[in-house]
Amino acid sequence: MRWRGRRQSDNIEDVRGQGGGFGFPGGGGRVRIPIGGRAGGGGLSGIIILVVLFFALRACGIDPMQILTGDGGSLVPNTQITEDQQSPGASDEMKQFVSTVLAETEDTWKGIFEAEGASYSNPRLVMFSGQVRSACGFASAASGPFYCPNDQKIYLDTSFFNQLSQKFGASGDFAQAYVIAHEVGHHVQNLIGVLPKFNEMRQRMSETESNQMSVRVELQADCFAGVWAHYTAQKGLLEQGDPEEALNAARQIGDDTLQKRMQGYVVPESFNHGTSQQRQTWFARGFKSGKLSDCDTFSGPV
Repeated sequence: MRWRGRRQSDNIEDVRGQGGGFGFPGGGGRVRIPIGGRAGGGGLSGIIILVVLFFALRACGIDPMQILTGDGGSLVPNTQITEDQQSPGASDEMKQFVSTVLAETEDTWKGIFEAEGASYSNPRLVMFSGQVRSACGFASAASGPFYCPNDQKIYLDTSFFNQLSQKFGASGDFAQAYVIAHEVGHHVQNLIGVLPKFNEMRQRMSETESNQMSVRVELQADCFAGVWAHYTAQKGLLEQGDPEEALNAARQIGDDTLQKRMQGYVVPESFNHGTSQQRQTWFARGFKSGKLSDCDTFSGPV
């Protein structure tokens, strides 16, 4: 990705090395265009309507912490992550990279929202090391990257990028950009009403239904990451092999691939992020069209 020399976001909080970081005590709720152009078909309101209809049909009892805390809010199930140390000397360049990617998401989503007659509020991204306290509660590096709707912040221990490459076999800067774009996708879901509605309705879902719904939430965030990548490509910022890096990352962190790697077998009813094929398919769908209407994971099969 051609990121050097571009605008960097000011919406970064770097609390690495500060022991628990900033944030507020609390619990619950943790999850994950050309400027002036239109997002196409359906738009924001259409997605919200479809989500509400789906929830109305699915309502029936759940563990209220399962989806939007821990597993449901991070890019991968937190049982798949082990703590690691950030490589010495990489901090400054890593912060520049993260700040630049975040700035690109800000520009893209601002344009999409303005085209829909709406206003986009930027999330903040907290870079931490080891552990952090957010408005959704305490988290460690084992949680993986996550989004907290309570404070509209993305939390990222950048040592995860080392594991993404070394443990999961997903190397490359655009694989890392995909991680950030996925969490920004959760922020978009929060703004358009998907996450608030989910947080409300999940209390009346069964565990099986909550897992199924979590998959749809995560796949939509993947699709939104693809939408961002679509417009990033239109700006000429992608290099050869970048889309493949993102697709490989999506494949490596699919529920089925992770379970096979960790325990040698899969338990489909426990999937809450989507299979490798599903995650690749929905990222590719958003990347191909750049349309929000193509990211409706709540109607029909996924």
